Amino acid sequence: RVVDLRDHTHDRHRTVDDYPYGGGAGMVMKPDPFFEAVEALAAQPPIVLVSARGRPFAQADAARFAAGEELTILCGHYKDVDQRVADHLATEELSIGEFVLSGGEPAALAIVDATVRLLPGAMSDHESARTDSFHDRAGLSAPSYTRPPEYRGYAVPEVLLSGDHKRIAEWRRAEGERLTRERRGPAPNADPAEPD
Repeated sequence: RVVDLRDHTHDRHRTVDDYPYGGGAGMVMKPDPFFEAVEALAAQPPIVLVSARGRPFAQADAARFAAGEELTILCGHYKDVDQRVADHLATEELSIGEFVLSGGEPAALAIVDATVRLLPGAMSDHESARTDSFHDRAGLSAPSYTRPPEYRGYAVPEVLLSGDHKRIAEWRRAEGERLTRERRGPAPNADPAEPD
């Protein structure tokens, strides 16, 4: 359910923002509409504030949210949200990357999509979600291929056509690890002295 914060204001202009204390550019979203909206919902944790300052959202968060009963996501706009919302209302603060959006709604949509696809019945092939990048592992998944076996001279790796499920599983594991190293750097628990 989407809640309009302006429905939780008490002035004729339905004001949700104001100038920042201490000066500076931009407007800051007021705390009272957030607190009153969450109280009206009788929302239970988790109550997530999406913010560039938040901890990075991860697949484990989506799995945790999917296993829960409810999820409330608070979206900011303008320059910032009053810090009291993060400190005293939200149970956690999450970011979807090191960039700034014009509002929290696109970040909330990403979190909702990652969460909903893990719910039973959301995907016709739930097994597909279990083989995604970051599911039950810290890295990327291996590349995927489909028919035809060769297209414009680009061939599917022979191992995938072999029918040898053990070799295919090993290839997928190795390719996932290779892509993770190339695109994300060494694993957090990797031994830096160990050669690739």
